[in-house]
Amino acid sequence: MIERAQERFNLKPDRIAGDVAYGTGEILGWLVDHKIDPHIPVWDRTEVAANGIYSRAEFTYDGERDLYICPGSKELKTSGTVHDGGILKYIAKRSDCSQCPLKPHCTTGRERRVQRDVNQEARDYTQALMETDAYWQSALDRKNIERLFGEAKSHLSMTRLRLRGLTGASDEFLLTAAVQNIKRLVKQVAIPPPGPIIA
Repeated sequence: MIERAQERFNLKPDRIAGDVAYGTGEILGWLVDHKIDPHIPVWDRTEVAANGIYSRAEFTYDGERDLYICPGSKELKTSGTVHDGGILKYIAKRSDCSQCPLKPHCTTGRERRVQRDVNQEARDYTQALMETDAYWQSALDRKNIERLFGEAKSHLSMTRLRLRGLTGASDEFLLTAAVQNIKRLVKQVAIPPPGPIIA
C-alpha cells in the first residue's frame, strides 16, 4: 500500500503507526530500509532472563564479525542458516562451555545458544523509537482513529461488509463515516442554548 500511494500520489510517510501484530521483523526491516520510522510496539521476550539464566541482553553482539561474545568472553558463532523463516542461531563451542565457571548461570545444556532475528537491527531501532515523544504522539493518534473503527463495529454493526468489490467497500465505508459525522453534528446542534444569567 505504501508503494502504491507513492507511485500514484507521490506520497511517502515519515512514520507508520500500528499495533503489535505489525511488529514482525520482516515488516520492520522493510520500513527501516525505506527510511520510514515504525511507531509499532515491539516486545523482545529473549531479553527476559528465565530461572536465573543469562538473557541475550547479557551477550555482546559484534556486528563486524557477526558473532556474540558471552559474559565469559567466549564467542558464539552462526552457520548463517536461517531457521523458521527469520532466525539465526549462534552457538558456543562445547569445550568453552564445559570449562566455564559461569555455566550454571548461562545454560542448562551442553553449550549456550542465542537466537537473533535476521532483522534484529530494525527491531532494535524500533524499540529505541518507543522511548521518544513522537512515538507516544503516534500512539495517541492511532487510538483516535481506532476508536472510530470500534464505534463502527460495536454501534453501527459493521462487523462485515455487505457490499462486494473495492467500490462496494468504499461506498460502505463512506456511508458509515457519514453516519458517524451526522451523529457528531446532531450532538453539537442538540446542545441547548445557555440560560439567562440571573444576577
